[in-house]
Amino acid sequence: MPFFGNLLKRGLRIGEKLEHRQVDPMRLQNHTLRRLLKRAQHTAFGQYYDFKDLLKAERLAAEFQNKVPIFDYDTMYDRWWHMALRGVENVSWRGKIKYFALSSGTSGAPSKHIPVSDEMQRAMRHAGLKMFFALTNFDVDPELYTKPMLMLGGSSDLQSQGDYFMGDLSGINASRPPFWLRPYYKPGMEIARIRDWEERINEIARLAPDWDIGFIVGIPSWLQLMIERIIEYHKLDNIHQIWPNLRVCVHGGIAFEPLKKGFEKLFARPLIYMDTYLASEGFISYQDRPGTRGMRLLVRNGIFFEFVPFNSNNFNEDGQMISQPQALSLEEVQEGVDYALLISTCSGAWRYLIGDTVRFTDKERWEIIITGRTKHFLSICGEHLSVDNMNQGIQYVEEELNVNIREFTVSPLVEEGGYIHKWFIGCEPKADSDAVASLLDERLKEINDDYRTERNSLLHIQVQTIPVGLFYQWQESQGKMGGQNKFPRVMKGRQFAEWERFVRQELKNRDNAARISHSG
Repeated sequence: MPFFGNLLKRGLRIGEKLEHRQVDPMRLQNHTLRRLLKRAQHTAFGQYYDFKDLLKAERLAAEFQNKVPIFDYDTMYDRWWHMALRGVENVSWRGKIKYFALSSGTSGAPSKHIPVSDEMQRAMRHAGLKMFFALTNFDVDPELYTKPMLMLGGSSDLQSQGDYFMGDLSGINASRPPFWLRPYYKPGMEIARIRDWEERINEIARLAPDWDIGFIVGIPSWLQLMIERIIEYHKLDNIHQIWPNLRVCVHGGIAFEPLKKGFEKLFARPLIYMDTYLASEGFISYQDRPGTRGMRLLVRNGIFFEFVPFNSNNFNEDGQMISQPQALSLEEVQEGVDYALLISTCSGAWRYLIGDTVRFTDKERWEIIITGRTKHFLSICGEHLSVDNMNQGIQYVEEELNVNIREFTVSPLVEEGGYIHKWFIGCEPKADSDAVASLLDERLKEINDDYRTERNSLLHIQVQTIPVGLFYQWQESQGKMGGQNKFPRVMKGRQFAEWERFVRQELKNRDNAARISHSG
């Protein structure tokens, strides 16, 4: 197979060079917007906002912003998408929507129904191929390109609703893998259709030695659980004992850096890591070169991007947008500033507030990092703490205490004693709560001036370290194991109160079981 591998690598390198030839990203974005408007001009949405007339504008992007308001999920669903869900054609995108991705994100809210058009599925497949091209920028052996790829996502056994199918986006994609991937795709269609997470993982573990895996793809927390299950099932020291050619991990969904230390204990040698930003609404960016955290925006793949500065002028303390703020184009953004992301897509999302915040790390290369969620910034007293800040603090604790922190969550509370950040942190091995609190607090003060100021006057923190298994028990109880499900980094209100009760009860149950075992 080396000859085929070399031939494939040369082809990929040519594709990568074509992808990165000198282009003006804003010109590509304007072309994308014009194409989207043309294709949707005869839909109900396009007629309501007069896309036909809009297409005559000299300054298309500016006029588009003037005519079309910003939508969040609730307003987009209530005014438009609910009709597409009932089988109405040409609502906000041409034709009939046959697939809806179920997504609750990390908010704990009831499932959202995100339309996934045929054009969007083609765009996501195209983005996946571009990402495959980018592997030529990394140090990989040509023969790797002939190895199978294990993709761990949601079940491809989608729920039929008569006129449409719904399920996890990864399950929708797995149900229709691109032709070039099918010979390499594992665990295969039969196993991918298994709905029960435990059953599916057990089947993967059983058959794992039969596959010569070169790539693993998925949310890193679920990949880690899968590999641990395989190692336990076959009594291995590390996964490379049965997958000696495993070289690449393509991950996304949650920040990987805090997990990396525990993740790498499962391998005999380091992997190449590629970060991706694939949301239910579309494939937004991917890491295309080593030595950076930044991911390159897909500026010509069916999505038009806008950026709203994430500050107190545009968003309140709960992360809700204030009125209709001015959005910036790709050419107007600055590096080092947090922006709430708006997207208009070939699935019929228009000026849609996706809920994520991003920061440009290299504007010339259109590279971004995800800094958090609009509703997951903590600012009950002006501390402006982002999920990216939290991840940096957690990583520091791991390094200082030599522990593996796989999950955590924090809630802002207002009590009689003042403002509180209450943390639950899953450590392996379990660490002293006070020691974790001290180190975490120290690091957050270093990286966030607002946090340091409020921490010295108004803000208190509480940390409780717990077994990491409690996080997964909670997700199982919520029916959110595997797929694109993620444990929320920030919990608020009733959801956090329910989580606290769950933790107290489970810890009590474990203590009682330990006493009975000891007395017996």
